Amino acid sequence: MASIEAGADALGFIFAPSKRQIAPEKAQEIVRRLPENIERVGVFMDENADRICQIALEAHLTTVQLHGNESAELVSQIKSKLLREQAVRVIKTVVIHNDFHLRLEEFLTGASRPDAILLDSGAGSGQAFEWRGVRSFLTETELPFIVAGGLSPENAGMAIRIFRPYGVDVVSGVESAPGKKDREKLKAFVTAVRNAEKEEWAAQH
Repeated sequence: MASIEAGADALGFIFAPSKRQIAPEKAQEIVRRLPENIERVGVFMDENADRICQIALEAHLTTVQLHGNESAELVSQIKSKLLREQAVRVIKTVVIHNDFHLRLEEFLTGASRPDAILLDSGAGSGQAFEWRGVRSFLTETELPFIVAGGLSPENAGMAIRIFRPYGVDVVSGVESAPGKKDREKLKAFVTAVRNAEKEEWAAQH
């Protein structure tokens, strides 16, 4: 609720093994209290398609984020299963390693494309990747992408100015301790994002 109060558009529920992991039943309780316009994103890592779809439907998620070594085939399976039940989008995380562009290409072709790509420096690293070098690989990409990894109120604006992404994803950068969100940091982060958005809009118009 503090994230929503600060102005967040989406909330992440981590079902993958993590110190921030949440039980599906607990997520379902929280989702019931959320405004309908808030995106509800479930984060999974190397889970099977049936389990992902079951949790997504039971917890009334609007988006599934695949944060492991999932294949393009699994993305296709999940999208097929979920679209039969309700409209749930799929985000695929691509971790920035030396050959990340090869991994990225795997998800940019064919019918198995996710709805968006999330670029991250690694699970729980809290470190930013080299933004400008990565940005050059995205010039021909029509797929929406999200930037994550080491973001904070201090650098979120710069990330937006460099990438002009669909969205930004923050975890440790708005926490006072692992898993404990800080209200002031949340507000500062959203303010930095909104200010950068306004600057980009003004520059284009």
